[in-house]
Amino acid sequence: MGTADAQRNELGEFLRTRRAELTPADVGLPDSGALRRVPGLRREEVAQLAAISTDYYTRVEQGRLKASEPVVAALARALRLNEDQTVYLRGLATKRGGRAPRRPAQRVRPQLQRLLDLLSEAPALVLGRHMDVLAWNSLAAALVTDFSALPQAERNYLRLAFLDPDVRRLFTDWESTARTCVAYLRMDAMQYPDDPRLAALVGELSVKDPDFRVWWATHDVAHKACGTKALDHPVAGALTLDWEILGCTTDPDQQLMVMTAAPGSSSEEGLRFLASWRGAEATQ
Repeated sequence: MGTADAQRNELGEFLRTRRAELTPADVGLPDSGALRRVPGLRREEVAQLAAISTDYYTRVEQGRLKASEPVVAALARALRLNEDQTVYLRGLATKRGGRAPRRPAQRVRPQLQRLLDLLSEAPALVLGRHMDVLAWNSLAAALVTDFSALPQAERNYLRLAFLDPDVRRLFTDWESTARTCVAYLRMDAMQYPDDPRLAALVGELSVKDPDFRVWWATHDVAHKACGTKALDHPVAGALTLDWEILGCTTDPDQQLMVMTAAPGSSSEEGLRFLASWRGAEATQ
């Protein structure tokens, strides 16, 4: 499937999943009570809310018509989209067709590598496209996994969260963490719908994990920014870490994720213990 077809298909699927989540009562429309063949709003109801014709909306959802910016804004309001979902919808609607240029394999930016080298008290990773782990510091390896022991193709944060039992057990609320990561990957897919690396990752996870397959089909999206992780580490014990994503101005496809603990907390003490344990392991 080419870029243009992939974008139209994704746009239609996104619109369908969003209207399926709403009822007439949710959006202030009367409900006749008649049995609906499928859950959610009908196309004509979405069109009514967006003040466009049903035929126009149908052609947009089916990928037969490109939505203008005013129509995108109207659909976002009609479907009660949040900020991330609106960004995603706008991105899908405005992407140009045509085959995207081949992208070379990513390598960590020297500036980000220097930052990693300076961080000794906080776990940090450099994430590339599709949550590939491009670089890490010693404390991140002690916290998550020894990335250097993995083949390069398997150094992917999402893949590890689903397919590596040890990493999966690390997250106290694995389901919430995993679903959020899937939403991040969906946002990535808006930028790179025809990327072979993305297709391979989604295909592998869809085959090997039924949860991923179901959650990918929901078309939930989110933007990576910041949050809190609750972890149960086999060495450091229970940890509550805040994480922050720092963008790279010279390469928006690379981001630095830094994890920190509240000053004076047991989690801060746990990270210190983990750092000393890692140092002792390295000297043996």
